[in-house]
Amino acid sequence: MKLAIIGVGNMGGAVCEGMFRKGMDAHYQIMASDASIEKLEALKAQYPKLEITTDNKQAAKDAGIVIVAVKPWLVKPVVEQLQMSENQIYVSIAAGVDFAQLESITGLKNQPMFRVIPNTAISDQQSMTLICKCHTSPEQEALINELFGCLGRILIIPESKMAAATSISSCGIAYVFKYIQASIQAGIELGLTVPEARLLTLQTLTGATTILSEHGEHPATEIEKVCTPGGITIKGINQLEHDGFTSAVINAMKASM
Repeated sequence: MKLAIIGVGNMGGAVCEGMFRKGMDAHYQIMASDASIEKLEALKAQYPKLEITTDNKQAAKDAGIVIVAVKPWLVKPVVEQLQMSENQIYVSIAAGVDFAQLESITGLKNQPMFRVIPNTAISDQQSMTLICKCHTSPEQEALINELFGCLGRILIIPESKMAAATSISSCGIAYVFKYIQASIQAGIELGLTVPEARLLTLQTLTGATTILSEHGEHPATEIEKVCTPGGITIKGINQLEHDGFTSAVINAMKASM
Protein backbone atom coordinates (compact mmCIF):
# COMPACT_ATOMS: atom_id res chain seq x y z
CA MET A 1 0.00 0.00 0.00
CA LYS A 2 1.19 3.50 -0.81
CA LEU A 3 1.48 5.83 2.19
CA ALA A 4 1.90 9.56 1.64
CA ILE A 5 3.31 11.99 4.19
CA ILE A 6 2.47 15.59 3.33
CA GLY A 7 4.87 17.87 5.16
CA VAL A 8 8.22 16.78 6.63
CA GLY A 9 8.81 19.46 9.24
CA ASN A 10 9.58 18.52 12.84
CA MET A 11 6.56 16.23 13.26
CA GLY A 12 6.16 14.91 9.72
CA GLY A 13 9.87 14.27 9.52
CA ALA A 14 9.80 12.44 12.88
CA VAL A 15 6.93 10.24 11.66
CA CYS A 16 8.87 9.43 8.51
CA GLU A 17 12.03 8.60 10.46
CA GLY A 18 10.13 6.40 12.89
CA MET A 19 8.56 4.41 10.07
CA PHE A 20 11.87 3.72 8.35
CA ARG A 21 13.71 2.92 11.60
CA LYS A 22 10.95 0.43 12.35
CA GLY A 23 11.35 -1.13 8.89
CA MET A 24 7.85 -0.21 7.78
CA ASP A 25 9.10 0.41 4.24
CA ALA A 26 8.88 -3.38 3.88
CA HIS A 27 5.10 -3.08 4.10
CA TYR A 28 4.42 0.37 2.65
CA GLN A 29 5.53 2.36 -0.35
CA ILE A 30 6.33 5.59 1.49
CA MET A 31 6.31 8.91 -0.37
CA ALA A 32 6.96 12.27 1.27
CA SER A 33 6.06 15.70 -0.04
CA ASP A 34 7.19 19.12 1.14
CA ALA A 35 7.74 22.59 -0.24
CA SER A 36 11.39 22.33 0.85
CA ILE A 37 13.42 20.10 -1.46
CA GLU A 38 16.31 20.44 1.00
CA LYS A 39 14.31 18.74 3.77
CA LEU A 40 13.20 16.00 1.39
CA GLU A 41 16.69 15.32 0.09
CA ALA A 42 18.09 15.21 3.64
CA LEU A 43 15.54 12.52 4.55
CA LYS A 44 16.18 10.57 1.37
CA ALA A 45 19.92 10.63 2.07
CA GLN A 46 19.15 8.80 5.32
CA TYR A 47 16.46 6.52 3.87
CA PRO A 48 17.12 5.84 0.17
CA LYS A 49 13.86 3.90 -0.29
CA LEU A 50 11.84 7.02 0.53
CA GLU A 51 10.18 8.52 -2.54
CA ILE A 52 10.09 12.31 -2.55
CA THR A 53 8.27 15.07 -4.41
CA THR A 54 7.41 18.74 -3.99
CA ASP A 55 3.99 18.06 -5.55
CA ASN A 56 1.47 17.31 -2.80
CA LYS A 57 -1.16 16.13 -5.27
CA GLN A 58 1.29 13.64 -6.79
CA ALA A 59 2.19 12.32 -3.35
CA ALA A 60 -1.45 11.74 -2.41
CA LYS A 61 -2.45 10.22 -5.74
CA ASP A 62 -3.37 6.52 -5.35
CA ALA A 63 -2.20 6.52 -1.71
CA GLY A 64 -4.23 4.29 0.59
CA ILE A 65 -3.22 6.44 3.59
CA VAL A 66 -2.53 10.17 3.37
CA ILE A 67 -0.90 11.69 6.47
CA VAL A 68 -1.14 15.48 6.49
CA ALA A 69 1.50 16.84 8.87
CA VAL A 70 1.43 20.58 8.22
CA LYS A 71 0.80 23.53 10.51
CA PRO A 72 -2.89 24.08 11.35
CA TRP A 73 -3.14 27.26 9.26
CA LEU A 74 -1.81 25.39 6.22
CA VAL A 75 -4.30 22.51 6.39
CA LYS A 76 -6.97 24.17 4.25
CA PRO A 77 -4.79 25.25 1.27
CA VAL A 78 -2.82 21.98 1.34
CA VAL A 79 -5.77 19.59 1.63
CA GLU A 80 -7.82 21.41 -1.01
CA GLN A 81 -5.15 20.68 -3.62
CA LEU A 82 -4.94 16.95 -2.81
CA GLN A 83 -8.33 16.07 -4.36
CA MET A 84 -8.77 13.02 -2.15
CA SER A 85 -11.45 10.38 -2.62
CA GLU A 86 -13.54 8.50 -0.07
CA ASN A 87 -11.46 5.39 -0.81
CA GLN A 88 -8.46 7.00 0.86
CA ILE A 89 -7.80 7.23 4.60
CA TYR A 90 -7.06 10.78 5.67
CA VAL A 91 -4.86 11.18 8.77
CA SER A 92 -4.51 14.69 10.19
CA ILE A 93 -1.63 15.55 12.52
CA ALA A 94 -2.72 19.18 12.90
CA ALA A 95 -3.60 20.01 16.50
CA GLY A 96 -6.78 22.03 16.94
CA VAL A 97 -8.31 21.30 13.53
CA ASP A 98 -11.42 19.26 14.29
CA PHE A 99 -13.40 16.82 12.15
CA ALA A 100 -16.08 19.40 11.30
CA GLN A 101 -13.40 21.66 9.84
CA LEU A 102 -11.72 18.80 8.01
CA GLU A 103 -15.02 17.69 6.46
CA SER A 104 -15.64 21.23 5.30
CA ILE A 105 -12.18 21.40 3.74
CA THR A 106 -12.37 18.05 1.92
CA GLY A 107 -15.99 18.53 0.87
CA LEU A 108 -16.55 14.80 1.40
CA LYS A 109 -19.15 13.75 3.96
CA ASN A 110 -18.02 10.12 4.23
CA GLN A 111 -14.27 10.59 4.10
CA PRO A 112 -12.57 8.12 6.48
CA MET A 113 -10.61 10.41 8.79
CA PHE A 114 -8.36 10.08 11.79
CA ARG A 115 -6.97 12.81 13.97
CA VAL A 116 -3.59 11.58 15.22
CA ILE A 117 -1.44 13.54 17.64
CA PRO A 118 1.96 11.94 18.34
CA ASN A 119 4.90 13.55 20.06
CA THR A 120 8.40 13.91 18.67
CA ALA A 121 9.56 10.66 20.32
CA ILE A 122 7.82 8.93 17.41
CA SER A 123 11.13 9.10 15.55
CA ASP A 124 12.47 6.59 18.10
CA GLN A 125 9.26 4.52 18.30
CA GLN A 126 8.54 5.89 21.78
CA SER A 127 5.66 8.26 21.07
CA MET A 128 2.53 8.63 23.15
CA THR A 129 0.10 8.95 20.26
CA LEU A 130 -3.52 10.04 20.52
CA ILE A 131 -6.05 8.75 17.98
CA CYS A 132 -9.68 9.63 17.31
CA LYS A 133 -11.75 8.60 14.31
CA CYS A 134 -14.60 9.64 12.04
CA HIS A 135 -16.46 7.70 9.27
CA THR A 136 -14.08 4.76 9.63
CA SER A 137 -14.56 1.01 9.41
CA PRO A 138 -13.21 -1.52 11.94
CA GLU A 139 -10.65 -2.62 9.32
CA GLN A 140 -9.42 0.94 8.81
CA GLU A 141 -9.24 1.50 12.55
CA ALA A 142 -7.20 -1.66 13.01
CA LEU A 143 -4.84 -0.56 10.23
CA ILE A 144 -4.16 2.88 11.73
CA ASN A 145 -3.92 1.53 15.28
CA GLU A 146 -1.33 -1.01 14.16
CA LEU A 147 0.58 1.58 12.11
CA PHE A 148 1.02 4.03 14.99
CA GLY A 149 1.13 1.29 17.62
CA CYS A 150 4.44 0.23 16.07
CA LEU A 151 5.82 3.68 16.82
CA GLY A 152 5.12 3.82 20.56
CA ARG A 153 1.99 3.66 22.72
CA ILE A 154 -1.45 4.70 21.46
CA LEU A 155 -4.56 5.93 23.23
CA ILE A 156 -7.93 5.86 21.44
CA ILE A 157 -10.07 8.75 22.67
CA PRO A 158 -13.16 10.71 21.60
CA GLU A 159 -12.53 14.04 19.91
CA SER A 160 -13.93 15.84 22.97
CA LYS A 161 -10.82 14.77 24.96
CA MET A 162 -8.28 15.54 22.25
CA ALA A 163 -7.28 19.02 23.45
CA ALA A 164 -6.74 17.90 27.07
CA ALA A 165 -4.78 14.81 26.07
CA THR A 166 -2.66 16.82 23.62
CA SER A 167 -1.59 19.21 26.38
CA ILE A 168 -0.31 16.30 28.47
CA SER A 169 1.40 14.11 25.87
CA SER A 170 2.24 16.22 22.82
CA CYS A 171 2.92 19.54 24.56
CA GLY A 172 3.93 17.75 27.74
CA ILE A 173 7.10 16.29 26.28
CA ALA A 174 8.44 19.86 26.05
CA TYR A 175 7.71 20.38 29.75
CA VAL A 176 9.64 17.21 30.57
CA PHE A 177 12.55 18.52 28.50
CA LYS A 178 12.33 21.77 30.48
CA TYR A 179 12.64 19.84 33.76
CA ILE A 180 15.64 17.94 32.36
CA GLN A 181 17.26 21.21 31.32
CA ALA A 182 16.68 22.69 34.78
CA SER A 183 18.07 19.60 36.53
CA ILE A 184 21.22 19.67 34.41
CA GLN A 185 21.67 23.38 35.11
CA ALA A 186 21.33 22.70 38.85
CA GLY A 187 23.88 19.93 38.64
CA ILE A 188 26.38 22.22 36.95
CA GLU A 189 25.86 24.90 39.60
CA LEU A 190 26.46 22.25 42.27
CA GLY A 191 29.80 21.31 40.70
CA LEU A 192 28.96 18.43 38.36
CA THR A 193 30.08 18.28 34.75
CA VAL A 194 27.46 18.44 32.01
CA PRO A 195 27.83 14.73 31.13
CA GLU A 196 27.53 13.77 34.81
CA ALA A 197 24.45 15.92 35.39
CA ARG A 198 22.87 14.69 32.17
CA LEU A 199 23.44 11.01 32.99
CA LEU A 200 22.12 11.40 36.53
CA THR A 201 19.00 13.25 35.35
CA LEU A 202 18.12 10.94 32.47
CA GLN A 203 18.63 7.70 34.37
CA THR A 204 16.67 9.05 37.34
CA LEU A 205 13.76 9.83 35.02
CA THR A 206 14.00 6.38 33.46
CA GLY A 207 13.92 4.78 36.90
CA ALA A 208 10.94 6.87 38.02
CA THR A 209 8.85 6.11 34.93
CA THR A 210 9.75 2.42 35.15
CA ILE A 211 8.57 2.21 38.76
CA LEU A 212 5.22 3.81 37.95
CA SER A 213 4.75 1.80 34.74
CA GLU A 214 5.69 -1.56 36.22
CA HIS A 215 4.06 -1.30 39.65
CA GLY A 216 1.12 1.03 39.05
CA GLU A 217 1.75 2.96 42.24
CA HIS A 218 0.54 6.53 42.74
CA PRO A 219 3.40 9.07 42.50
CA ALA A 220 2.60 10.27 46.04
CA THR A 221 3.31 6.78 47.38
CA GLU A 222 6.72 6.71 45.75
CA ILE A 223 7.51 10.22 47.01
CA GLU A 224 6.74 9.09 50.57
CA LYS A 225 9.21 6.22 50.22
CA VAL A 226 12.03 8.65 49.44
CA CYS A 227 11.15 11.32 52.01
CA THR A 228 12.56 10.18 55.36
CA PRO A 229 11.70 12.28 58.43
CA GLY A 230 14.07 15.22 58.73
CA GLY A 231 15.82 14.14 55.51
CA ILE A 232 17.12 16.16 52.61
CA THR A 233 14.49 15.00 50.09
CA ILE A 234 11.50 16.33 52.02
CA LYS A 235 13.26 19.69 52.23
CA GLY A 236 13.53 19.74 48.47
CA ILE A 237 9.92 18.63 47.99
CA ASN A 238 8.69 21.35 50.32
CA GLN A 239 10.77 23.92 48.47
CA LEU A 240 9.19 22.83 45.16
CA GLU A 241 5.76 23.40 46.68
CA HIS A 242 6.77 26.76 48.18
CA ASP A 243 7.97 27.81 44.70
CA GLY A 244 4.72 26.70 43.05
CA PHE A 245 6.03 23.70 41.13
CA THR A 246 2.73 21.76 41.08
CA SER A 247 0.69 24.83 40.15
CA ALA A 248 3.18 25.77 37.43
CA VAL A 249 2.88 22.34 35.78
CA ILE A 250 -0.91 22.33 35.98
CA ASN A 251 -1.14 25.88 34.66
CA ALA A 252 1.19 25.06 31.76
CA MET A 253 -0.98 22.13 30.73
CA LYS A 254 -4.17 24.20 31.01
CA ALA A 255 -2.57 27.00 28.98
CA SER A 256 -1.77 24.50 26.22
CA MET A 257 -5.43 23.68 25.54
